[in-house]
Amino acid sequence: KKTKEKGEIKMLNEEICRLRDKLNKSIEQGDDYNITYKISTELDELITKYYKQLNDKKRRQAIVAL
Repeated sequence: KKTKEKGEIKMLNEEICRLRDKLNKSIEQGDDYNITYKISTELDELITKYYKQLNDKKRRQAIVAL
């Protein structure tokens, strides 16, 4: 299960990096606001999911340590 968690977190991190690059390009190219906003909200959702998974993992580790 630990390997699965690490894999999921790593995949989320890679997707965050990809979307961040896409967002930066959208801003640099002066894309339509709606396109930039959509990418930005997708990025926000992924970041939220990433930190939620990290916190869940830490919480489980703390319980096991007890």
